[in-house]
Amino acid sequence: MAHLSACPCRALALTLALAAPWWPAAGSPAAGDGAALSREQAAVAQWRSERAASLTSDNGWLTLAGLFWLKEGENTFGRASGNALTLDNAALSDSAGSFVLSAQRVRFVARPGSCVTHDGQPVSAIDLAADVSGAPTVLSCGALRFFVIERAGNLGVRVRDLDNPHRRDFRGLDYFPVSTDWVVDARFERYQPVHHVKIVNILGMELEMDSPGAVVFTKDGQEWRLDTVLEEPGDKELFIMFADGTSGHESYGAGRFLYIPLPQGATVPVDFNKAYNPPCALNEFATCPLPPWQNRLTLRVTAGEKKYAGGTEHHL
Repeated sequence: MAHLSACPCRALALTLALAAPWWPAAGSPAAGDGAALSREQAAVAQWRSERAASLTSDNGWLTLAGLFWLKEGENTFGRASGNALTLDNAALSDSAGSFVLSAQRVRFVARPGSCVTHDGQPVSAIDLAADVSGAPTVLSCGALRFFVIERAGNLGVRVRDLDNPHRRDFRGLDYFPVSTDWVVDARFERYQPVHHVKIVNILGMELEMDSPGAVVFTKDGQEWRLDTVLEEPGDKELFIMFADGTSGHESYGAGRFLYIPLPQGATVPVDFNKAYNPPCALNEFATCPLPPWQNRLTLRVTAGEKKYAGGTEHHL
């Protein structure tokens, strides 16, 4: 199975998605029940707080400052416009060094006197592990951090700036009101054998993901279904990418994300109050996957995260 969004902050996203879970048990009070609503509001408030803390952390999406795809051979890197990879940042020298791509392996060769370090030590030359390894090699230069990412077989250099204005000027997130109407006990329809779902990211790159099944729920008198994907073998949750009738209006045009617990039986709780924007809604240097066609609902999901006021807009 291909990696969907392998990155140093993936674990943070998963933790947030399932933080402080609460859902009504079978036969629980209706949505108007005050105690049920209070429990859900408390759980979602904690989840929102942790999401904001993650976004504004050193590894958060708001620090992204550049993304450069590598070509085979030498890719010079620095502040000067003559480099193959140019980043206009005062921390960088005109020529900081080169990323050398050969047979899907990347090596960084620093120019003498560059500011580039690894684990606090100056770098002359170093082989770089990509993010799909689970432990990418992170290089530093002042407030900059850069490392190699792999997406659908393509290798690139992702840059973080710990002093990024997106981080400093974070406006906070806007949400639909919390409602227990959007906490559903969905039927889980397992696929035997597992389906393979084609996923296209916002850059047009394609990959296949394993879908162990779909969640099926009833809303507004109609049955709806969403395919889930398993990002990594052994994961304890399933990932859902979906778009709905609010996409491009109240919510982000390219859809939203949601995690659910790995189903243990015939049903699984789905809490749309914890639907959230993909990183591309916050930063132009992310490589977000888009909802597959079968997960693009006409239903208006008036729950979860709305558009980010300080972000960019994309549409399916």
